[in-house]
Amino acid sequence: MSPGRSPRKPPRATARTRVPRRRRPDRRTAITMLARMDDEGLQDEELLDAGPRGAAAERERLCVATRTVRPTSALIRFVAGPDGHVVPDIKRKLPGRGAWVTAARGAVAAAVKQGAFRKAFKGKATVGPDLAEATERLLARAVVDALAIAHKAGTVVAGYTKVEAALASGAPVGLVRAHDARPDGARKIDAAADRRPGATDLQLPVIDSFESAELDLALGRANVIHAALLPGRASEAVLGRWRMLEQFRTGVPDARDDRQTAEPSARD
Repeated sequence: MSPGRSPRKPPRATARTRVPRRRRPDRRTAITMLARMDDEGLQDEELLDAGPRGAAAERERLCVATRTVRPTSALIRFVAGPDGHVVPDIKRKLPGRGAWVTAARGAVAAAVKQGAFRKAFKGKATVGPDLAEATERLLARAVVDALAIAHKAGTVVAGYTKVEAALASGAPVGLVRAHDARPDGARKIDAAADRRPGATDLQLPVIDSFESAELDLALGRANVIHAALLPGRASEAVLGRWRMLEQFRTGVPDARDDRQTAEPSARD
């Protein structure tokens, strides 16, 4: 270094470039996605979520069949398995990126017919023609499984006498009735429900989608005809699963969608 010259300053360290975190799609993003679709239909990779961890935080998604933005409580997630077959992810825990469809038999059937799954998964998916039927079976199984969990948690009482006593206390948040129950017994339970303390014009939900034999397996006892759901998260999970099943069968969304009531059941 020459005399009288100041030492050379080391170069300033530059700040590391930050990689922006990927945000989950909101309503505005989903609407933008709609605008970017071309005449061939669904092809934007953003139609798929980021995986099960991201799916748990979702509040709204775009239905790949109806192209409408809906609460995730009114949608069913589908993923492509290792063999490429598209399967419903009822509990939203299966690995891989997922496509979402309105929780209605007609919407799932339309997604199959339109080839919406193949477009969403960029042709890397095989869709069985009976996907709607398979989805309904899994939704029904999810209700029975949730009922078994609620029974273990102590929020289910079974038997005509116990149900009647529970109604007299005003405790139940819902009723379970075998599809093959006798009409006279059903009428008596309904009358007891109308007389329960604090009864209002809002009737208790009645789950009557299953035969007695199916309820026997869920509750681990024979000849289950009548049961009652007592307050608790496990019972709310049963009701959430059942509402999703009924919505799928009827095509009528539940009024509670805005309150995300199906979400607790996703934590099973």
